[in-house]
Amino acid sequence: MSEAPLRVLIVDDEAPARARLRDLLGDIAATQPSRVVGLAANGVEALRLLESEPADVVLADIRMPVMDGVELARHVLRFEQPPAVIFTTAYDQYAIQAFELAATDYLLKPVRAQRLAESLARVRRQLPAADELLAGLAPGPRRHFSVNERGRILLVPVADVVYLRAELKYVTARTVEREFLLDESLVQLEQEFSGRFVRVHRNCLVARAAVAGVERGGEQDGEAHWDVLLAGLAERLPISRRQWPVVKQVLGL
Repeated sequence: MSEAPLRVLIVDDEAPARARLRDLLGDIAATQPSRVVGLAANGVEALRLLESEPADVVLADIRMPVMDGVELARHVLRFEQPPAVIFTTAYDQYAIQAFELAATDYLLKPVRAQRLAESLARVRRQLPAADELLAGLAPGPRRHFSVNERGRILLVPVADVVYLRAELKYVTARTVEREFLLDESLVQLEQEFSGRFVRVHRNCLVARAAVAGVERGGEQDGEAHWDVLLAGLAERLPISRRQWPVVKQVLGL
């Protein structure tokens, strides 16, 4: 990034905190020029704004309703040209040390002008973000998957996903209504959502809450196996012989 004004999106659920950051950006404009492109009260609002207004920097509170700052940052990292994410936080010293190891920066509340200027200077040096660190800092699995579709960012609630199936280089996330393509690894998704999904085949994870039962299948063609029956879908998913003992144990069959 050059010394042209940085495009900044401010994300905080408290209006006074948003106003303070905006004022501070004005105070340091002589050394760190910037332009506020939007204000958002949570991560979902921020993603909606980023669809139409690109940003170089996202100043994001950590604890917010609907979608917190850590999950927002993980979605942002999947943009083709992701903005830098700077957290504004009241986390304890151990979390701050973790932030210092990341490429993203942090600002302790109440935010000071000099510290904000230093942080924007770091952004200009193009320090990249690290999804692995963000995953470690998150209090739990994400609540949404983010999907880039025809220039828009779609947020798919994880709770709505019936199954995840690896196909070529993408993973298909299936809800009752439709399919979405995720640019993620099935192995990583299994690790992150181990409490929600169970592997039924080498290429498929099924939401435990979506399992309506199991039934024998394939007997007519001589390759008998068990199928998972899904709530809300007529589709049946085969269970591999290798995964059958695990599926039985997990589902209490």
